[in-house]
Amino acid sequence: MTSQHRYKRHLYVSISLMSMVAAAPLAAQTAGQAGGQAPAPAAATADQDLSEGQIADIVVTGFRASLNNALNQKRNETAAIDSIVAEDIGKFPDSNLAESMQRIPGVALSRGDGGEGRNISVRGLGAQFTRVRINGMEGVSQVSGTDIRGGVATGRSFDFVTFPTEIFSALSVRKTMSADVEEGSLGATVDLRAPRPFDQKKDFVLSGTARGIYNDIKKDIDPRLSAIVSKKFGDTFGILGSIAYSKRRIDEYAYSAVDVVPTYVYGQAAPAGGPNAGVIFPFCTPIGYSYNGAATTSPVPGYTQPNGVAIGADANNCSTGNPRTGTAAAYDYIMSRVGNGRPGGGVFLPRLPRPVKSSQDQQRLAGTLTLQWKPSDNTDISLDGLYSRFKVNRLDAYFDARSFGRAISNNGQPLTSVREIEVDDNGSLIHGLFDGVDLRSEMQEEHFTSEYRQANLNFDHRFSDSLRFFGLVGVNESRLDVNRLQVAIDSNDTRNWSIDFRDNPDIPKIGYGIDTTNPALFRYGPPLTTGDQQGQLSNFIRRNVILSKTFELNGEWEAAHGFTVVAGGQYRTNRYTARERQLGTTTPLTLPSGVSIADFTYTVTGIGKNLDGQLQDFVSVDPTKFRNAVGLDSYAYCSIECARGTYGGVDEKYKSGYLMVRFDTKDVLPFALRGDAGVRYVHTNLDTYGPITTAAPAGSAYSSRFVISEVSRSYEDWLPAVNLALDITPELIARFSAARVMSRPSYGQLIPAGSANLVIQTASFSNPFLDPIRANTIDAALEWYFAPGSLVSVGYFYKNIETYIQSLPQLVPFQDIGLPLSLLTGTQLRPTDLFSVQRNVNTPGGPLRGFEVNVQLPFRFLPGALSNFGALGNFTRVRSNITYLIGGGRTRVAPLVGLSGETASGTLYYEDSKFSIRSTLNYRSSFLTAVPSGSVDADSSSNASSIFVDASASYNLTDNIKLIAEVSNITNETNRLTVDTVRQDPLYTAYFGRTYALAVNFQL
Repeated sequence: MTSQHRYKRHLYVSISLMSMVAAAPLAAQTAGQAGGQAPAPAAATADQDLSEGQIADIVVTGFRASLNNALNQKRNETAAIDSIVAEDIGKFPDSNLAESMQRIPGVALSRGDGGEGRNISVRGLGAQFTRVRINGMEGVSQVSGTDIRGGVATGRSFDFVTFPTEIFSALSVRKTMSADVEEGSLGATVDLRAPRPFDQKKDFVLSGTARGIYNDIKKDIDPRLSAIVSKKFGDTFGILGSIAYSKRRIDEYAYSAVDVVPTYVYGQAAPAGGPNAGVIFPFCTPIGYSYNGAATTSPVPGYTQPNGVAIGADANNCSTGNPRTGTAAAYDYIMSRVGNGRPGGGVFLPRLPRPVKSSQDQQRLAGTLTLQWKPSDNTDISLDGLYSRFKVNRLDAYFDARSFGRAISNNGQPLTSVREIEVDDNGSLIHGLFDGVDLRSEMQEEHFTSEYRQANLNFDHRFSDSLRFFGLVGVNESRLDVNRLQVAIDSNDTRNWSIDFRDNPDIPKIGYGIDTTNPALFRYGPPLTTGDQQGQLSNFIRRNVILSKTFELNGEWEAAHGFTVVAGGQYRTNRYTARERQLGTTTPLTLPSGVSIADFTYTVTGIGKNLDGQLQDFVSVDPTKFRNAVGLDSYAYCSIECARGTYGGVDEKYKSGYLMVRFDTKDVLPFALRGDAGVRYVHTNLDTYGPITTAAPAGSAYSSRFVISEVSRSYEDWLPAVNLALDITPELIARFSAARVMSRPSYGQLIPAGSANLVIQTASFSNPFLDPIRANTIDAALEWYFAPGSLVSVGYFYKNIETYIQSLPQLVPFQDIGLPLSLLTGTQLRPTDLFSVQRNVNTPGGPLRGFEVNVQLPFRFLPGALSNFGALGNFTRVRSNITYLIGGGRTRVAPLVGLSGETASGTLYYEDSKFSIRSTLNYRSSFLTAVPSGSVDADSSSNASSIFVDASASYNLTDNIKLIAEVSNITNETNRLTVDTVRQDPLYTAYFGRTYALAVNFQL
């Protein structure tokens, strides 16, 4: 982060907090009387003659009411549960569910496109370890994103960005398990609940909110609308419906390196039998260059690709029309930096250094419909329906220097001359000047739609004062449709390409040596016989579907006063299917007669303005014009028959049952001990199928095809759990919990499949035999409810993670990775070329421990209007020691991926009968995103620490109309990724700006 950015961030934090303080005099003047004495507000009035241990009934509304309701729920639970409750129908306290949960201790937010909260980690355990239930039924929502943010979803994690907050009335985060709660969570179980008609105090309620949203980068005003109506017909039947719609346009700017690798990775080994045989020379050697006292020329004069075509290398040229212009001083500097035992291994370069502009049009539509029937006080039956659609049109533009990420088989780095270069003591690039650099302008257009549907019937009947049965029958479906087109145009062997990190360590200044906005300097078409590429084309159409069905029946029997036996069973099925088709050919075809690149390109603007002036605007492909120019709609698509895309699925069947007792000794023993203890048994049947690449039969139009591999297996788990809450005094509660928990692998990890990327020489394999991640957990806490609406608590947690799942990278010759050699047909690759192969494996895991502190304090003790202030704060510290496999039989102990060592949140608020304002600061320390990193000679990749500051205010014009103002990301925080713990080379730095909103809410 630059010093200027740090200064701005601190300034905005100060302004945010000062605005809170400034609200006090204004509120005092509003509330003041003639004598200047402000009356004590209702929210701060308490009965001074209470008997010991008794708490006054305090009437509060708005934000403070939601805090008090959540606190009361937490106090009455035996497990460790934190909740957030809507201030009123249709008025959830935040604009994003994930952002709401940042106020809960131990919860850290991961942000997606445009900086919006996407998913959460709880106590250091990432989104894949958090289960989400909607109206009591497990749900999964899926989205697609840029590769840096995980690409197309194939896991079990829940993307909160797909749901608006307005359709929910409460959420809770369960951090400890009970036997009656479904298995599958290692971190937490999040329950989302939509409102029901009998939750409302009035027989008829109508509420609506209209927002206008503005972002200071995109500079457009977008709408966000919602409405909820509820009607009770007498005391037995009610209906409630809600609908929410929003449209958002986003521009995000970033610098991306894609990867950072040592120079030898894409270098060229000197031929056997000659001087310096086997030594890898990373770049084109200068004229007359000597190494180790022997004259050395690389590429060697007359070098030919595997197809026998010469590239034009001779004593004066790296390739045809590409002269050797490097300097011996720069080359010797690189070769003198030894890393991993290799010359040049101590110099690390970004693989595809590039600016990025991502533009999105988002539309979110969601609604609920609930029918509730209560024929008597003993019976409650409801039918809940929910629908959500999140539709995104995204256009990403990149401008790559691709030579640094290509081997000689793609006429890459070994054909580039280095004139100047400097790195720091760790090998990180400071600046460099190169010739013979291939440039690529790459466009990625994506249309995706994420739909979620759920219907469930909930029933609850009490047969007597001691016997009750309840359960649900439900079905939900999550569907993700993705259509992604990638087109690139190339300008090869450009001169005077420079990169310089001296002004900004996160975003380099890049000079290209050409007019990057001139389409006449770029080419599109099939590769030349020399191996020079002239663009790229790919397109896939994908559908992921997760269909879940649940039947659950539970019974409660109060065997004695304060002692209840609870038992139940559940049958669930999850079916995940993935289908993807791709273009039958990814080789660009010659442009039709009369069509030029200028006919389907445009200029990407705003790059320099939004990236500190470091990078330049550039020409890019317009997807609509391109489709029309080349007739893309007539191109053929294929899948199984050409070994492209995917064809796989996972069928899961869960049969589970539990037995549990609940108890409360307050009327039996001299102390009040509440709790539950029980055990859950679950049997999992797993059927998977997926594509394995093999050689195509004779006569096929393609060199390879898929065969479908099938794997079936089953496993079982016994999951005991106990939760205890000891009421030491009416205000002081001690808690203890212990449980065995498990979390299943993601669907994508289980599909038996293997594939390779021949351009960047990588391959990946999944593993249907992966075991679940299992752990034993212990939690302890002490909570002091020292005043109404107030809490100070401290908690300790420990998880012994017995098994873990990681991706293990290895460098393997293509001929040894298990894919057919026919895949290399028509390429410049040899069977002996090394590929970076990623395989999913189970590893030993390790311990995780931490503590959290939570404070909730309304300032009721202050005089006058100052008593309307209040504060929330929490801090969590987590440490873990996970044993990772790093290849070659070696291991490394490092923190859990996705774990931030420290997270903290603080909220300062003011609220009276008319006016409310609050500001929240959320801090998340850096966390690992991959171990091993997947990068050569880098131990891990990380997400840098972040501080986000948000604020909101509201004013009640009347009892029915409220005005609302909101601002998020006040400090203009960035999202920054780095690679390697020591070097911390910049991998990705994104700006998404501040977002402002004005709204009006009405309620009848």
